[in-house]
Amino acid sequence: ATNKKIALTDEQFAAISRALADPRRYAMLRQIAAAGEMACCSLEEQSIISPATISHHLKELAEAGLIEVEREGRIANLHMRRPVFEAYLARLSSL
Repeated sequence: ATNKKIALTDEQFAAISRALADPRRYAMLRQIAAAGEMACCSLEEQSIISPATISHHLKELAEAGLIEVEREGRIANLHMRRPVFEAYLARLSSL
C-alpha cells in the first residue's frame, strides 16, 4: 500500500467540516470507522431515524470523501476513507 499524501481543496475541506458538524453524521462515521467495514443496515441509527434520513447523511459523508459506499445488490457496504480524514486532520492542525 502506498502512503500517498492527499491534498484537500478548499471545497473538500469545507465539505468535510460541514459533514462532521452534524452530530448524527459524526456518530455514523464513528461506527463505520470502528467497524472497518459495515453494512448500511447495521448502523445503530436504523431504529430511530428513517431510511431516507440515513441515506441523506451517508450521501453527505460520501460526497465529502469520508466514506466509500460499495453496493452489492441491495446491500450497501460502508468503508471509512482514512487517508481523506487524516488529510483533513493534518490541515486542521496546521492552522
